[in-house]
Amino acid sequence: MPIITISRGSYSKGKEVAEKVAKKLGYECIARDVIIDASKEFNIPEIKLIRAIHDAPSILERVGYSKERYLAYLRVALLEHFQKDNVVYHGLAGHFFIKGISHVLKVRIIADMDERVKLEMERERISRKEASRILKNDDRERRKWGKYVFGIDTWDPGLYDLVIHIKKITVDDAADIVCHTAGLERFKTTAESQEMLNHLLIAARVKAALMDLKPDAEVFAQNGTVSITGRATEFQEDKLIHQIEEIAKTIPGVTNVEVHFSAPYQFVDPE
Repeated sequence: MPIITISRGSYSKGKEVAEKVAKKLGYECIARDVIIDASKEFNIPEIKLIRAIHDAPSILERVGYSKERYLAYLRVALLEHFQKDNVVYHGLAGHFFIKGISHVLKVRIIADMDERVKLEMERERISRKEASRILKNDDRERRKWGKYVFGIDTWDPGLYDLVIHIKKITVDDAADIVCHTAGLERFKTTAESQEMLNHLLIAARVKAALMDLKPDAEVFAQNGTVSITGRATEFQEDKLIHQIEEIAKTIPGVTNVEVHFSAPYQFVDPE
């Protein structure tokens, strides 16, 4: 059976759709759980992880890799859930972490702004103007986050297999549509797609383990071999390769480590 990711905005009924789908299919339904798991596993305050996946990055974060660090830990926690299969995930980032996996059904739930504003007003007991301002800011920040981290616009319908507008189509209708689509042959888990997911998880674990040493390292895993690339000076290279190999070999499933460095970027003063 497939993994189902449901992308949604605030007050778009995506959470309700996800919960109904999980109940109908007997799947695990996760969202905030993943943040809590990552927080516990890597000893990072939960509030920092929440900010990391919600707020657009500041200039200081871009320099310090703090957002990338938290996302690396979140990726591990999320992929560990996905590896078990039969999961519905609703929230940010789910479909970004498992690109190329065939047994993933990617869904986007949208709703009219007027309806979202009404729900925000009722919940927070605020004015229409304030509710509208909060939701627009929330949408803007989530969109900026996706563009910065992955270079992708989360509002692009081409990223999803299904885009469902909650209006004439109710939450119950949407859940039925998602369940029917999930049952199609093309979304069934295969040995090959499960193996690809396993490779992603190994690479994610290695990436997380390297964050203190080499946060800019790119990691790829296949059939027990982990390939790690990055930039380093000749003076740094030998020591870094040894350290990276030692760390990577501690990750379960890693049998061979290949490290390749290129020279750092050269910045030329235009003056």
